[in-house]
Amino acid sequence: MMRKTTTGAAATGRTARGAAERFGRYAEAVCRLALRLAGYRVLAARERTPLGEIDIVAQRGGILAIVEVKARRDPGVAAAALSGRQSQRLVRAATVFLSRHPELSGLAVRFDVMLVSPWRWPRHLVDAWRP
Repeated sequence: MMRKTTTGAAATGRTARGAAERFGRYAEAVCRLALRLAGYRVLAARERTPLGEIDIVAQRGGILAIVEVKARRDPGVAAAALSGRQSQRLVRAATVFLSRHPELSGLAVRFDVMLVSPWRWPRHLVDAWRP
C-alpha cells in the first residue's frame, strides 16, 4: 500500500505550526515549574473562557497572578510579543475566571508575563501591566 505524502507549503506550514505548538506547551510547563519553585501555587493552566485563554493562574500569599507565557526563539522578540489587544483579551478572560471562582475574590489580581526562549530559564516580568 502506498502512503500519501504531502509536499510543498501546506506540509511545511503544518510541521512549523506543530513545532510552535510543542514549544509553547513546553514553555508553559517550564513556567509552571519556575513559579512553583518561586513559592507560587498553580491554580489553573490553559484555562479557557469564552473571552480567551489564560496560560497560567497562580497564587502566592494574597496575590493572584494571571500569567501570559510568551515563547520565542529570540528573547527580545518574546518581550515584544504581547500586544495591547492581547492584554485586553487577557483582562476580560481573567474577569470571567474570577466570576467562576468567587473564593478568589479577596486576592489582589496582578498581570504577569513570562518570557521563554530555548536553553534559558524563564524570565518573569512581575506586574507587567495594569488594566
